[in-house]
Amino acid sequence: MIDRLIEILTITSFLELFLIFFAKIIEVSIGTLRIILINKGYRRIGVILALIEIILWVFIASRVINGIQESPMKGIMYSLGFAVGVYVGSKLEEKIAFGKVLIQTITSVASGKEIADFLRKEGYGVTIIDGRGKDETRSVLMLYSNRRGSNEVIEKIQKINPKAMVIINDVSTLSGGFISPMKSLLK
Repeated sequence: MIDRLIEILTITSFLELFLIFFAKIIEVSIGTLRIILINKGYRRIGVILALIEIILWVFIASRVINGIQESPMKGIMYSLGFAVGVYVGSKLEEKIAFGKVLIQTITSVASGKEIADFLRKEGYGVTIIDGRGKDETRSVLMLYSNRRGSNEVIEKIQKINPKAMVIINDVSTLSGGFISPMKSLLK
């Protein structure tokens, strides 16, 4: 029994298992990025990533499928690479942070004016709408931002009013208006 287990574990070189594992991580990470980018409207980049992804998949999957009978470890490494690839792809997308967001802030009228004035001085276009809350008149601030810089905007808002309600929505299409310029591509 132990001899059979050792044989299964050692029939394939560690280099080949290592290559299957890391190639699958790369392939799935590319696939995760591709899906997110296409959903955000970056179709050209998505098509290029799809080509790379399918080339990797064909070679990795054929290597595993053709050799899984004599080495089940190939299937295990392939599966582990898939799981790790999903995680790595989502972390990469988080770092790159493609796209635009709509940031809405609901706050008191006085705080709303202060936040809007501050953000405008920082170069953001802010729209203020009067609203009615449960007990008082409120200000609703709306601004569009590159997703990449949205955390900075939230920090600025919360520095002025930690109790402000902040809502962030992804935006797939945006035309007109003002958006602060995008900084570098990578964080």
